[in-house]
Amino acid sequence: MTATATRYPVLARLVGAIVAGLLIYASFPPRTCWYLAPLGIALLTLVVRSSRGLRGGFGHGLVAGLAFFVPLLPWTGIYVGPAPWLGLSLACAIYVGLFGLLARLVSALPGWPLWVATTWTLTEWGRSSFPFGGFPWGRLAFGQGDGWYLPLAWLGGAPGVSFAVALTGTALAALVIGLRERRGARWRTGIAAAAAIVVAVPVAGLIFRTVLPAPADGDRTITVAAIQGSVPRLGLDFNAQRRAVLDNHVRETAALADAVAAGRARQPDVVIWPENSSDIDPLRNSDAYAEITAVSERIHAPILVGAVLVNDDDTTTNSVIVWNGADGPGERHDKKIIQPFGEYLPYRDFFRHFSRYADRAGYFVPGHGDGVVHAQPDGRGGPVAIGVATCYEVAFDRAFEDSMHAGAQLLTVPTNNATFGDSEMTYQQLAMSRVRAVEHGRALVVAATSGVSAIITADGAVRQETSKFVPAWLEAELPLRHTTTPATALGPWPEWVLCIVAGIAVVASAIRRRIMPSPEPADDEAVDDRVRR
Repeated sequence: MTATATRYPVLARLVGAIVAGLLIYASFPPRTCWYLAPLGIALLTLVVRSSRGLRGGFGHGLVAGLAFFVPLLPWTGIYVGPAPWLGLSLACAIYVGLFGLLARLVSALPGWPLWVATTWTLTEWGRSSFPFGGFPWGRLAFGQGDGWYLPLAWLGGAPGVSFAVALTGTALAALVIGLRERRGARWRTGIAAAAAIVVAVPVAGLIFRTVLPAPADGDRTITVAAIQGSVPRLGLDFNAQRRAVLDNHVRETAALADAVAAGRARQPDVVIWPENSSDIDPLRNSDAYAEITAVSERIHAPILVGAVLVNDDDTTTNSVIVWNGADGPGERHDKKIIQPFGEYLPYRDFFRHFSRYADRAGYFVPGHGDGVVHAQPDGRGGPVAIGVATCYEVAFDRAFEDSMHAGAQLLTVPTNNATFGDSEMTYQQLAMSRVRAVEHGRALVVAATSGVSAIITADGAVRQETSKFVPAWLEAELPLRHTTTPATALGPWPEWVLCIVAGIAVVASAIRRRIMPSPEPADDEAVDDRVRR
């Protein structure tokens, strides 16, 4: 293999970049191969360091990004054709290309594995922020739901987990280079340092597991039920039978009420329905209003109803309403982070020239508020503060930040995956919810229209989950908490600090490159080239 790489270096780097991207992809759910992510970063780092200049670093990063995102995101084009899927994959891959360029630039600095890892954080932040509010899907942290790194979310949130994975990968690359070169007075020290990082970072995750709250620890417990009513059919027009979707969730809630009456289930204190469980606006439609009220009275508990509400200007909001039995609707959360090219279409007049699906995008507008709704259990303690991140929102770090600062004791992610078919999307989103549970130290309930619904404890474990495409209900006794994790207290600061460090490293490398001829990062191929010359 080494002889082939030496003889065909361009091909070897190209294949290496593709394999690196595929390794990162394979670390994501529904697979549990979380350990492949640092291996992918290590291989990509080796490829980038051996690239010919900054353009080579960008090009190989772009190739790796395509190998990562193209298989990760096909669910985005299931019902609208390949153009959105491939376009989004390319846009995300450009950020990996930018990582390749920056990594190539800073890899000439002493201690380069640290600086290269921070550039991954910088480019992940960029992709999660720009354009149109960003697209955080595919962050390294979201592939670590079953891994050793997950507990680090308690300390540094999702950015901290991604950085830990990236640093392990870059240190592993440094270890490979050190073992391969075996020259210079300091090579033993470098190898020892790299090996220490490769071992210490994931082991730190195992150690932090001991500080996570136990599943039952809390101020008091309540019984929470999640309803998965399922849908008549999948696809963009799943809600063409909106009454059937609402009826399904009413029927499954009534089945739970019957089980409670028969002593086969506990009396819930709060019931959570998924996003789009009532695409009939219950504030405008008396039949929907009456149906939800009746089943809320029957279950003797408030229901968090995912509803599409029509505004006076014909725009819509994606809302979660607390439905309080005979008292009807109470507090609500209007989704604040809405999905571009789905719930709304930026530059609609422009994009309609490229796709006949453009006018099928919604006219949703973002909501405001702190993301908390309060539900009052029937005769059991005070009101419960529930932090809500609706579907797409859970991918964003800021989604739960306001609700946590507003006193959220429990978290929920009502979601609708019916528009993405039988894809990996629901498992990828479930992993995000696991990260958020650890990040904020809260139990979390995922309620999905068509699956997978789940009960997640504060240590990130999936306590219960449903199958896809079947009506079902889940019920668990969950603790309410008021304590704050370091990640919640620090908010975006860990990511900002890492991005600032990356920026300083990039500037320092650019200045150094300009004022003095800097040797290319040493590797065997560069040595062989110099010998041949």
